[in-house]
Amino acid sequence: MKILFIGDVVGSPGRDMVQDYLPKLKEKYRPHMTIINGENAASGKGITEKIYKQFLESGAQVITMGNHTWDKKEIFEFIEDATYMIRPANFPEGTPGKGLVFVNINGVEIAVINLQGRTFLPAIDDPFRKVDKLIDEAKKRTNIIFIDFHGEATSEKQAMGWYTDGRVSAVVGTHTHTQTADERILPEGTAYISDVGMTGSYDGILGMEREAVLKRFLTSLPVRFEINKKGRKQLNGFIVSIDKNSGKAMKVERILINDDHPFFG
Repeated sequence: MKILFIGDVVGSPGRDMVQDYLPKLKEKYRPHMTIINGENAASGKGITEKIYKQFLESGAQVITMGNHTWDKKEIFEFIEDATYMIRPANFPEGTPGKGLVFVNINGVEIAVINLQGRTFLPAIDDPFRKVDKLIDEAKKRTNIIFIDFHGEATSEKQAMGWYTDGRVSAVVGTHTHTQTADERILPEGTAYISDVGMTGSYDGILGMEREAVLKRFLTSLPVRFEINKKGRKQLNGFIVSIDKNSGKAMKVERILINDDHPFFG
């Protein structure tokens, strides 16, 4: 069982890369499931119903979110009907949406969980206590459990990887928009990477126009960040092969596509 994950899609440059390269990635890797983190897909913050549906039409089965989940007000109008979109499961009780989804692929169920860290991010419910409950719930139906852990600190992400090692198939980090080179399989069989990275502008700063970000650092004045639409683009991803019976990871590969690392199919 192969699962392809595409890291934080940022604005129209990121959506264009998904449109252009997802068919090629599917042809090369033959994934059984594709997951996209879409929390920055609409102008760099949030998601719209149109974009959610576009991702599904492009070939994704699940869309995960993060701390920008609520940045587009229209999400409150469709999130309860968005069957294959999940937001961090450790958002407070009563929050719209869900943090766990089951998808049936050729008779095999896969559980996908979305969680958010608390280090340098808003104080929400404990993701470690929450993941225990979600793993117990998922294990009643499947051994294949995939986690998108949306967090700022690599230490917290690594802690989640080790905490769940042997209990889930994969823990992939998102949020920082910078791909890490620590992909591996932990001793008990859980695939791990601290951050899958970003799909969007390669020549911006975390997908945003450089000038505004530099002004913020140089002056400490408030500035408006805009998506960088000039120059090169990139796609960052991660693919994991999983034993469909045990749920253990067997192989992992980090995906990096840009002008310096072209896609050869």
